[in-house]
Amino acid sequence: MEYVVVAVAAMVASGLTLFSGFGLGTLLLPAFAVFFPAELAVAATAVVHGANNVFKVSLLGRHADRSLVLRFGLPAVVAALVGASILGLLSGMEPIHSYALGSRMAEITPLKLVLAVLMTAFAAFELLPRFRKLEIDRKYLTLGGLLSGFFGGLSGHQGALRSAFLAKVGVSTRGFVGTNAVIGLLVDLVRLAVYGTIFLLFEDGRSFESHEWLLIAVGVVAAFAGVLIGKRYLHKVTMRSIQIVTGVLLLVIAVALGSGIL
Repeated sequence: MEYVVVAVAAMVASGLTLFSGFGLGTLLLPAFAVFFPAELAVAATAVVHGANNVFKVSLLGRHADRSLVLRFGLPAVVAALVGASILGLLSGMEPIHSYALGSRMAEITPLKLVLAVLMTAFAAFELLPRFRKLEIDRKYLTLGGLLSGFFGGLSGHQGALRSAFLAKVGVSTRGFVGTNAVIGLLVDLVRLAVYGTIFLLFEDGRSFESHEWLLIAVGVVAAFAGVLIGKRYLHKVTMRSIQIVTGVLLLVIAVALGSGIL
């Protein structure tokens, strides 16, 4: 069942994110959070997100605006390093509260609470019209890079903010998609390096098991398929219904994480 959930989420989200600039991490993180601990769900999402961005860059990276990559992308990379490091610190903290939920123990941790708050905030971006249509002047590009990179490193939610900041810079659709992909890839590379150091190399950290790597691989392949489908068909599909589903899903997972159920 987990393979179906992750594959469908990755395929649908990657097709939509090709044109919107965001959505893959938004949908995949809740999907992985059902099957992984919170910090590993973020790392698993980053692996799929990074592989997907490599694929998108190979297809459309030549259309990226170099000045935007430098002005927005470089601050994002620095901020992603900070955000990913904070994720590592939060993941090592002791639970705030534990309680019995039927036959299992539910734990409320600082990391789960932070992710729950962030998911709730990004659900607002999907559900509330004033946030969905948010566009920010290009003079704030550096600030936008810092904010999107930080949240990208901390929780993987970088695309919505990045798209809001890049929406009014006057580039073509291909330039927008290419620039988004290049900046997203740079952030992914940085946070994957930090996650790898924290979760895979430390002796007291838990790495992915073989079946979990297989689940991630399914997500990667499905995301590739979503890009190819999206490149051909999905640019004509309205985003509103998907935004509603995404926002509701984020709220449900946020409540589950914040209450310690996941």
